[in-house]
Amino acid sequence: MKNLPSTGYKTFRIAGKSEAAGEAAVKPFTLQGLYDLETPFYRVKLDEQGMFTSIYDKENEREVVQEGQRANLLRMYEDKPIYFDNWDIDIYYTEKFWDVDGVEQMEWTEVGPVRAVLEITRKASNSTIRQQVIFYALSRRIEFVTKVDWKEHQTLLKVHFPVAVHTDEAAFDVQFGNLTRKTHRNTSWDVARFESCGQKWMDLSEGHYGVSLLNDCKYGHSVQDSNMALTLIKSGIEPNPTADQEEHEFTYAIYPHAEGWRAAGTVDEAYKLNQPLTAQTGTADGGAYSFAGVDQANVVLETVKMAEDESGIVLRMYESENALTKARLTVNTAFEKAYVCNLLEEIETEAVVNGNEIEVVLKPYEVVTVLLAGAVPTQGSDSVAGHEIMRHEAKRRAETRR
Repeated sequence: MKNLPSTGYKTFRIAGKSEAAGEAAVKPFTLQGLYDLETPFYRVKLDEQGMFTSIYDKENEREVVQEGQRANLLRMYEDKPIYFDNWDIDIYYTEKFWDVDGVEQMEWTEVGPVRAVLEITRKASNSTIRQQVIFYALSRRIEFVTKVDWKEHQTLLKVHFPVAVHTDEAAFDVQFGNLTRKTHRNTSWDVARFESCGQKWMDLSEGHYGVSLLNDCKYGHSVQDSNMALTLIKSGIEPNPTADQEEHEFTYAIYPHAEGWRAAGTVDEAYKLNQPLTAQTGTADGGAYSFAGVDQANVVLETVKMAEDESGIVLRMYESENALTKARLTVNTAFEKAYVCNLLEEIETEAVVNGNEIEVVLKPYEVVTVLLAGAVPTQGSDSVAGHEIMRHEAKRRAETRR
């Protein structure tokens, strides 16, 4: 959805039958048989096991998948570390593995004006994996909504995307920033980094092209020879002998893009995956409203909350691209003064305010906290209700501390 207000809402009218028919007449997807799909962004080829053998990027005129390889390959590894079974992964785990490529059911359940959906059910040993592979008409992301009924132990489940990107360095998301790690194994330090930590995304980019691997709840990544992999389930047995033997739901996505991850907006795409929009029917026509927003794309407004002492509203933001940035924070509510605080919400300096705009300077990867003293939401009952919820939560935390 485009042009939605930051930290706010926008109302839409449900289309009538004639308008809906006109939308349905638009066909952004072309499906040829069961294995070939053309989207506004890609020409996709699947094999009989439902693996991607080709993702041709039409806009950038290049192939995403390495020649002769298969993408979205689920693979099970025998995982028996020497110590700390539910925590460690030892480097020799790759010596024994099984590809999860059997298909119990595969069908296109949706090919419409907004998206195309391929549903695949696989049997993996004693476990069942169900996926919805989603292609969008207006987004370059390809999403994999996954449900797993896992019955294994000492088995590691990973998904692999061997991409046609030439680089010796990968970027990984961390809280309030990111970092890079080498993808080769030239030194003992590089060898030890066979599994790397990351939060919402990792990215491989060469000179003018790259691929990001996004996820909504998984934090173990690996990459070698441009084969990007995400650890999905571990299932150790010590100290919990039945760890991870349950039903899992998670989503990951690939995001092929021009240029590097900064120019491609990978951070923004990862937030869209992790904080999806919510919709509610039957609301009044309230137009659009934004509680707060920042004018620089590399500054992420991460948190909106009541101050711990209930003196106002706290806005916390960070710089995401390693760049000194001067930004304007726009706030659509009344407040008395604005202060820059530390993470404990202790006032450090008074911020420069011009009307409802607050000037903020962020150093590379800096986290900045702004306190709006005396702030009270003024736009609509939803904002007032949100204010009361924040106030109640602050009181609950204060009582818990006492």
